[in-house]
Amino acid sequence: MSRYQSLKEECFEANLKLPALDLVIYTFGNVSAVDRSKGVFAIKPSGVDYATLRPDDIVIVDFDAELVEGSMRPSSDTKTHAYLYKRWPEIGGISHTHATYSVAWAQAQMDIPIMGTTHADHLPSDIPCSPPMSDELIKGDYEHMTGQQIIDCLHEKGLKYQEVEMILLGNHGPFTWGKDAAKAVYNSKVLEELARMAFLTLQINPKAPRLKQALIDKHYWRKHGANAYYGQENFEK
Repeated sequence: MSRYQSLKEECFEANLKLPALDLVIYTFGNVSAVDRSKGVFAIKPSGVDYATLRPDDIVIVDFDAELVEGSMRPSSDTKTHAYLYKRWPEIGGISHTHATYSVAWAQAQMDIPIMGTTHADHLPSDIPCSPPMSDELIKGDYEHMTGQQIIDCLHEKGLKYQEVEMILLGNHGPFTWGKDAAKAVYNSKVLEELARMAFLTLQINPKAPRLKQALIDKHYWRKHGANAYYGQENFEK
């Protein structure tokens, strides 16, 4: 048995959630899971249909995107995942999909505005959309620079990756991350639902306002941070 078996199983289960949650079709998308103690991460192999994917197919690579274990080529997005893992030490999983509403906003090159409390429950800002990558960078190490594109966009908008765990890349699609692979997939589904809600809201009322700051603060901080009181964690009778 592989010394990375538990990591492969985690990654496999997270990848299977993408089609189960209607976030991908065919071979679209990928999820990775990291083991920082071993300096590696697991990722879906490139071009393999979810219907035939097996745990042993999952590929193990290091943080330089070099193959460590596996008989298949890793996802074409592997260098993007590696770039983020090296620079964001607090994340344990990354998810990339081509989900319909998320991609539609990315193709429109628009941030998803924070319009309701459902959005504010998960992040305290608009969901950022980066500009399309420049021709110069596209011709270079494209997947590596996609990671840089993500980090640059958050920096330019003054956002923290620990609070905003999702992004759209202009004309491309969504990336999400979290404490582990399961949370990254959770964030992918949340992003898709927020994208759909915002689209429908603006169809009903193109002049619908953004959520006011008092409600943003209330809904975000009651679920996040040291004084959060949503859910059962740290509940004392």
